[in-house]
Amino acid sequence: MSFDLQLDGLRAVVTGGTMGLGAAVVKALTEAGARVATAARSVPAQPIDGVTYVAADLSTAEGTHHFAQAILQEWGSADILINVLGGSKTPVGGFAAISDEHWFAELNLNLMPAVRLDRALLPAMLAQGSGVIIHVSSIQRVLPLPESTTAYAAAKGALTTYSKSLAREVMPKGIRVLSVAPGWIETEASVAFAQRMAAGAGTDYEGGKKIVMDWLGGIPLGRPASPQEVADLIVFLASSRAASIAGSEYRIDGGTVPTV
Repeated sequence: MSFDLQLDGLRAVVTGGTMGLGAAVVKALTEAGARVATAARSVPAQPIDGVTYVAADLSTAEGTHHFAQAILQEWGSADILINVLGGSKTPVGGFAAISDEHWFAELNLNLMPAVRLDRALLPAMLAQGSGVIIHVSSIQRVLPLPESTTAYAAAKGALTTYSKSLAREVMPKGIRVLSVAPGWIETEASVAFAQRMAAGAGTDYEGGKKIVMDWLGGIPLGRPASPQEVADLIVFLASSRAASIAGSEYRIDGGTVPTV
């Protein structure tokens, strides 16, 4: 049986598509035949052939507007919108170390780019009567690390709640909305983080990975996910093979969260 995802020629917009999970999603969509546009603060040194790269800082309203206008001018609309952009820059130290500036920075990186881009591109999707929107949340929303991820986890929790509400509003109008909640993904950033932990503890990279996994309460699968594994799930959910899947969140965490 063929498992063609039927993405040939579809217009796919991805945020944060030059590194980590975003880059893996861009690659997977391109290989599946979609036309892809992505935004990041800078164009990668080795761009993927056929991908449209727009230099924009999506943590700002101006940057998101610039990206959305580039998409609308080039394509008129989009068929798939995948909001991958996210991350945490808040220092460790628990609640007392999180200033107002840190809180707003986390919201402007992990929530507002999706809200703004959805608001800009959804009218055209609604006009065509079809489309898929996927928000990349995190298991941190249900398993926050008080020492270091409180603000990030809260922002991702807001993103999941927003995604659920948006799904209820636009699903009857032909737009599927859902979210994906990864656990620890072995991206460039997480590798560097584990290496820093390893150096501080006087161990090697595998030892640094164990430190991080212990912080998470363990990963029953025994390892973090690869960006490709998470991207494969996202691209499947964006395809017509998942046409009846909407309004829900899909966790991919190697069993980290111990509840259903």
